[in-house]
Amino acid sequence: MTFNKRNINNLLYIFIATHLFVWTLVPTITNNNLPLDIIEALAWGSNLDWGFNKHPPGSAFFPELFYQIFGSQDWAYYFLSQIFVVISFFVVFKFAEEIFKNKILSLISVLLLEGIYFYNYTTPEFNVNVCQLPFWSLTVYFSWKMLNQKKIDIKDCILLGIFAAIGFLSKYLFVYLLVAIDFSFLYIIFIKKEKKFDYKYLISFVVFLVLLVPHLIWLIGNDYMTITYGLGRAGLENSNFLNHLTYPLLFLGKQIGILIPFFIMSLFLIKKAKFKVNLKDKKLLFLISINLIPIALMLLTSIFTGSKIRTMWMTPFYLFIGVLIIYVFQMEINLKKLNRFLSAFLFIFILSPFSYAYVSVTQEDKRTDYLGKEIAQKIQLEWNKNFNEPINVVLGNEWNAGNLSYHLNSRPVWKGFIENKKLDKLNKYICIDKICVGNQ
Repeated sequence: MTFNKRNINNLLYIFIATHLFVWTLVPTITNNNLPLDIIEALAWGSNLDWGFNKHPPGSAFFPELFYQIFGSQDWAYYFLSQIFVVISFFVVFKFAEEIFKNKILSLISVLLLEGIYFYNYTTPEFNVNVCQLPFWSLTVYFSWKMLNQKKIDIKDCILLGIFAAIGFLSKYLFVYLLVAIDFSFLYIIFIKKEKKFDYKYLISFVVFLVLLVPHLIWLIGNDYMTITYGLGRAGLENSNFLNHLTYPLLFLGKQIGILIPFFIMSLFLIKKAKFKVNLKDKKLLFLISINLIPIALMLLTSIFTGSKIRTMWMTPFYLFIGVLIIYVFQMEINLKKLNRFLSAFLFIFILSPFSYAYVSVTQEDKRTDYLGKEIAQKIQLEWNKNFNEPINVVLGNEWNAGNLSYHLNSRPVWKGFIENKKLDKLNKYICIDKICVGNQ
């Protein structure tokens, strides 16, 4: 195949469209019920607020938006997740174009991401990690534009502030990327003095803070519950001295394991593991910052706090690792081996959805085997025997009650866990198996 600008663009669009279609279709066919995190997000979205007991509001807002459009159609939420994934792929490609000025290398940087299971196998479950993906990539892209352009565009500053805020409102760990970007700006402007400071940079910061104000007000008014939850998930309460050693080592081991397919794919392109690091290179400094500093901060967090870093938290952290590897080894890239690389890519691209489908069909004790629709129908029948009013409130945990909120035609609002004071506010209600539904 002769590669030219048009061919590369077509290949990118074919890849994105195929990824979108396959990873929407496979879970739609093989899963009986939506995964836990999507059901949780839909439960929160039914009673949308500026924050929830576990996370800030970003991951609830987008599923709720889709519910208002598509209702309780499972495929729509797998589709939503893949939209977020392929947007991030496209932005990575556009960013790589800015770095390489070479479409083939830019495409390879994106295709390499299929070697990381965060961007295929785990993507059907829309959650806070997937929710960060487009905003992580867009924040990097517009940060680079501001750092690289001679004249700062105010529109870019505003967009950067918006995307950074939405990313942070998806998950607080987004701040690790912001620290990395701030470091690259400070280093290049004030230490390397390769670019003059422009007060327009502060526009992004102001926009970012303004958009966070409603959530910060909510956070203060709700005893910082999302921060407390995050610390609890990290296992800080049970931390001991040994955790400061074992958890960081476990974290590193998992990262190496996750990246093995990625590095194997890279070997099909690189002639020799030979490279030079020029710290005067602004592009390299930026790539190192956005790729390595967030990972280093996660490692330091584990070392100093003794916390356990959960693997899925790293989902957005590797979006630009393909760009970094190709940039470092670009002089050793052998495009004559491109067909071998594409074969390796296709192997993983085909294997991952088949693996997902196999696990989904053969394992019968997963959340996605839950009979959510059937249970909702039984509860609706029981309610109809006693009352004529619609069910508009559901109480219980996010999974069981959230499934009812999603599957019942009346879309009852999830009001949290069962409490007597909440039941007292209901005109009528019934409770079955630690779930209460009622009319308010």
